[in-house]
Amino acid sequence: MGKTIVAGIATILAAAPATAQQYIDPVDVSNSGDTAWVLTSTALILLMAIPGLALFYGGLVRSKNFLSVLIQCFAIAGIISILWVVVGYTLAFGPVSSGILGNGFNWMLGNLGNVREGTAIPESAFAMFHMTFAIIACALMVGAWVGRARFGWVITFCSLWLLVVFAPVAHWVWGGGWLAQLGVLDFAGGIVVHTTAGISSLVIAIMMGNRIGWPKTLMLPHSPAFAVAGAGLLWVGWLGLNGGSALTATDNASAAVINTHVAAAMASLIWILMERIKVGKSTTIGAATGAIAGLAAITPASGYIGPGGALIIGAAAAFVCFFAIGLVKNGFKIDDSLDVFAIHAVGGIFGSLMLAIFLGDSMGGVGYADDMAFGSQFIAQLIGVGVVVIWSAIATAVLGFGISFILPMRVSEDDERDGLDIANHGERALNID
Repeated sequence: MGKTIVAGIATILAAAPATAQQYIDPVDVSNSGDTAWVLTSTALILLMAIPGLALFYGGLVRSKNFLSVLIQCFAIAGIISILWVVVGYTLAFGPVSSGILGNGFNWMLGNLGNVREGTAIPESAFAMFHMTFAIIACALMVGAWVGRARFGWVITFCSLWLLVVFAPVAHWVWGGGWLAQLGVLDFAGGIVVHTTAGISSLVIAIMMGNRIGWPKTLMLPHSPAFAVAGAGLLWVGWLGLNGGSALTATDNASAAVINTHVAAAMASLIWILMERIKVGKSTTIGAATGAIAGLAAITPASGYIGPGGALIIGAAAAFVCFFAIGLVKNGFKIDDSLDVFAIHAVGGIFGSLMLAIFLGDSMGGVGYADDMAFGSQFIAQLIGVGVVVIWSAIATAVLGFGISFILPMRVSEDDERDGLDIANHGERALNID
């Protein structure tokens, strides 16, 4: 009797329909290792913006504007996150149609796939990872207008900038858009993040005008210690920005991480050497600034080149960005307060062009695509950079002027003298300046 029952149960089980898991296409299943690495990298990038960039920028301004920098970084992280979920992601990474913008298939992060096409990670992880790129791009611009911008204007401008500048460029380069189809390469944001934010920062700095008393009044950082601590967080977080852009926990990620680190190390050392030669002393701010210049320059090439190329790019970026700061401030008399253009735009553009040289396998890189060589790759990079520079500048000018008709860009002279901590937010971090 027992044998009959067991045989019957076995028959039923054999005839039972397969579970849903049995029907899943193996190609549509995420890789747990890759997913864990991308989620970890996402957290590292968010660490860059809050608290890394907030402390770095906050330490570089006068004490009466310290809290205003922190709240701008926090508020930008909040509003950009919401907009990315609602519309930003689908504009940047929605299905390709015209090659200009992604279509609306993924509004409110709807219709996400089990995995992002071409990867082994959930599309939700991919969307969150690139959300942090949007946050850091917008937050970088805070350094251009510290001490004189109205809080309401800042949040409104950054919100529209995400949709008009960042999302379209991300689609053109990373989302399968028309620049990607031309062969433009940008591993982790030299064009998409640093060029867009740096160019827009320069435009806004020109539109907003110089700080009261600049350049005659020496506006020293109120806390180099905070600035260096923030730079250290940026350096660590940047390993996630570049390493995570491999979207796999493989040698591609490890190559990007080591290239990122050695470029920053080299640039930092070269920067303090140049300070020693030019002014007779090496400074903590110089060491931090040099590292950021190296990080910005290696970002577009980090996953495509070898460590030797990374060392050269880091060293050269220190020279280029060091002299770019002097040219902007002393030559053109533009008060880009924390040198966003000279570090991020110049560094990102420089690295994007140098990528074409060090991409070749003879130079230690991964090699050119089948239909590309040095000349064609360099031209593609030049086109990509040129287009993004022009678009970022024009769109930023239009947005800046348009918003200013409703929300003035700049605080009053009295508020600027009092400091934005008190004038805009009614609180003060320190009682000394």
